[in-house]
Amino acid sequence: MKYTLKCCDCGYSFRGSGFDFSCPHGCDSLVKTVYHKKTITFQEHQGIWRYVDWLPVEKTTDYDGRSITYKSSGLAEELGLKNLYVSFNGFWPERSGLVKTCTFKEYEAVVTLQYARENGIGEFLIASAGNVANAFGYVASLEKSKVVLVVPEKALPNLKVPYVDEECVKLVGVDGEFSDAISIVKKLYSTGIPFDSGGKSVARRDALSTPMLAAVEHIGRIPKHYFQSISSGTGAVAAFEAAERLQEDGRFGKNFLKIHVSQNKPFTPAVKAWKERRRKLQEQDFEVKNPLDHIYAKVLSNKEPIYGIKGGIFDALSDTQGEAYGITNEEAIEAAKLFEDLEGIDIVSAAAVAVASLLKAIDQGKVDPKDDILLNVTGGGLKRVEEDVGLVTMKSNMRANNSTPLEELGELVDEHFSGHH
Repeated sequence: MKYTLKCCDCGYSFRGSGFDFSCPHGCDSLVKTVYHKKTITFQEHQGIWRYVDWLPVEKTTDYDGRSITYKSSGLAEELGLKNLYVSFNGFWPERSGLVKTCTFKEYEAVVTLQYARENGIGEFLIASAGNVANAFGYVASLEKSKVVLVVPEKALPNLKVPYVDEECVKLVGVDGEFSDAISIVKKLYSTGIPFDSGGKSVARRDALSTPMLAAVEHIGRIPKHYFQSISSGTGAVAAFEAAERLQEDGRFGKNFLKIHVSQNKPFTPAVKAWKERRRKLQEQDFEVKNPLDHIYAKVLSNKEPIYGIKGGIFDALSDTQGEAYGITNEEAIEAAKLFEDLEGIDIVSAAAVAVASLLKAIDQGKVDPKDDILLNVTGGGLKRVEEDVGLVTMKSNMRANNSTPLEELGELVDEHFSGHH
């Protein structure tokens, strides 16, 4: 084993097994990987496997997608920034961007599926508001792995991938919002079907730490600021954890990474809680019943983020004296257009929210124009993929809601995972 797991609350170190990422002492806490290798070697492998030293798997696959870091000229000039770096995660062949689902969640799918194979897990459940379903659906299809995706029906029109193998991927459309999808996953999990643990999974978080590793490899040092929009918060926590490892490595400067997160108004629970420096999300933080009806970036609709849990977003913001921003639909749409005009590639709605938050931070004087700033464009290049590769819409195999009997749900899944029980 090249790592141990460590509880972010009590500090207990242990060896994990499968998809159980909970502290044996029962702490309400994330656990993180502690790699035995304290200095990373950038391997000769392709794609994200270049960073396999700090990924919780032993073997690599032939996956070649990765995060591309470049120094911005167009947007940087417009904003008066000297050292703006873009972490681009998507399809942009001219810059070697080969992520065909146009989301950095693809790295999560690749590492999680490999982790599952190495841990003897043949199939498992995934809850998603969009991007994660696209990523897992596509990668599982390519690798002939089995997953059941549980997704709110309002997000189904956005489930478009270059390829899907319906033998491998089953899709349950849920009448309701993302939290209803999560509750159906919990029901199925109670019948013994594995669930990958979402943002609590070190396979997912360490996969999402690769954009920071790629950026620091390119820039040569840890940046001063990091901007990203959040839904579950997995990506921002991953960036924070990567920066901690890089500081310990010692070769990339002692820069203190400041985390800037953003959400899409009127759905900004983490932003509201952080403004009041509260660890706990409260009922009044959720202004709208179903955020999918109100927000431009529909993927940013998670009502159960890894915010207050020890080691989560609250702690990442506290430890880095971070900032949080609420962005309106209009601000995000404008930011998407600005980015495409100045940088030459389309970006997804969630990435547009992050770009808008950078504009806001500049207006509010939160960044110095000379600082190293890393802007995580978590997805982009959809127009290019449609033109160059083509996309198919994933079809749902079943409709469900909170009152669907467990037997019915179980039948679908049993049929899919024949021989599971």
